[in-house]
Amino acid sequence: MTLGETGAPIRMWADPASVDEAVMGQLRDIANLPWTHGLAVMPDVHLGKGAAVGCVIAMRDAVCPAAVGVDIGCGMSAVPSSLHADDLPANLRKLRKRIEAAVPVGSAVHRSPVDTGSVPGTGDWDAFWRDFGNLHPGVRGMADRARSQLGTLGGGNHFIEVCLEQGGPDDGRVWLMLHSGSRGIGNELAQRHIDIASGLAHNADLPDRDLAAFLADTPQMRAYIHDVFWAQDYAARNRAIMLWLVKRALADTVRGARFDEPISCHHNYVAEETYDGVNLLVTRKGAIRAGAGELGIVPGSMGTGSYIVRGLGNERAFRSAAHGAGRRMSRNKARKTYSARDLAAQTRGVECRKDAGALDEIPAAYKDIDSVIEAQRDLVEVVTRLKQVVCVKG
Repeated sequence: MTLGETGAPIRMWADPASVDEAVMGQLRDIANLPWTHGLAVMPDVHLGKGAAVGCVIAMRDAVCPAAVGVDIGCGMSAVPSSLHADDLPANLRKLRKRIEAAVPVGSAVHRSPVDTGSVPGTGDWDAFWRDFGNLHPGVRGMADRARSQLGTLGGGNHFIEVCLEQGGPDDGRVWLMLHSGSRGIGNELAQRHIDIASGLAHNADLPDRDLAAFLADTPQMRAYIHDVFWAQDYAARNRAIMLWLVKRALADTVRGARFDEPISCHHNYVAEETYDGVNLLVTRKGAIRAGAGELGIVPGSMGTGSYIVRGLGNERAFRSAAHGAGRRMSRNKARKTYSARDLAAQTRGVECRKDAGALDEIPAAYKDIDSVIEAQRDLVEVVTRLKQVVCVKG
């Protein structure tokens, strides 16, 4: 449905009656910005910083760095294997520990940078690192840290999973899936550009400081676009390295494992796209691109499963779809509401952390993933459903 009474149209794939008024306020504020061409709201929408998570913002000659977010290029990768459920070891805890040994989680980093020369899906590393010197001056001393964080998971809602395909002719096939972004360097770049944007004169009267935008044909916009595209590339390379490390960990555990081509998609990023004959900067904050025929990944929580989908290219949604189940309660509320016993019950059958430190990621803190998929049947079609049996959290 489309909401009126705003400067730009708000098209919703979420039931407005189920959306918190604070979220609706964020959506209206974005739609009323003078640069906004349109806004598409996904069924997993929830409160964010400045801009709601689970929305697609199409702007004319402008971009809002806080709407892109601080984890620039955060997204998903997944790959099917030749293995079946019966091929997995009986002791899945050992497999989880092997994955955790291969990929540093939380704040941990690699003791020495990963040798990226043999990582599939990546290349031109010399040019990539040369361009590091063209980033914001405030991060140019962070190259060593950025190198050591390549191929690391981070914390929060980032994860690595071993999943089983459910239903169809490949029922029980083993998949690998992971969720991460641009790590510390993306955060550092985002914070610096957000601070610059908030100090620009044309942003002085905004209803929310975090809606500050850069405008086209300005040095600030050119610098941000360069840096955000570099960070998005970093995030994609980070996921490719992790997927390579996890594939090796699984192949070392189960001999003879082979892997098909991976699927990868950002869900916190900006892209240059054309709609209604207008060249736009499209920010997907908690949304994936779902162009016709494009494969995407829509994860649920750590106990419920995920979907591989194929885009239908719906232009009313700016060829986009939901990026996951979406939170229904904050991290703090989840910690106060549930116990480690609740977490263990809700993740029964999944080899994962079940301690109080992971309570903010308890499945009950998230919306129902099946309902999210059902609400966007005109945006994507389901390719297959996956159910995790191992989940590594930061």
